[in-house]
Amino acid sequence: MQHSTETSPKSYGVAIMLCGIFGVMGIHHFYLEDWLHGLADVGLLILAIGFAAQGMVGLALLVILLDGLHTLIIFYYLIIEKWRDGKGRPILMQSNP
Repeated sequence: MQHSTETSPKSYGVAIMLCGIFGVMGIHHFYLEDWLHGLADVGLLILAIGFAAQGMVGLALLVILLDGLHTLIIFYYLIIEKWRDGKGRPILMQSNP
């Protein structure tokens, strides 16, 4: 992925809210058109549900904790405006001129 100097048209506030509310589901990644990260988050959630359904609660919790840690890291990078959308454009909090 190439980094772009063009700012992402995606809303900073929406990205932050989606990450904070639906973080482990990866909804924020889909919003930002970062499909691989989104699919990875959904895959981890499905894996955790599968482990829990088979009685492997410890593994389910481990997977959810790893996904939660990943979400916290992305949330932090979004807040400090260091995360980019799927096309390499920075997601910035823009003020109206």
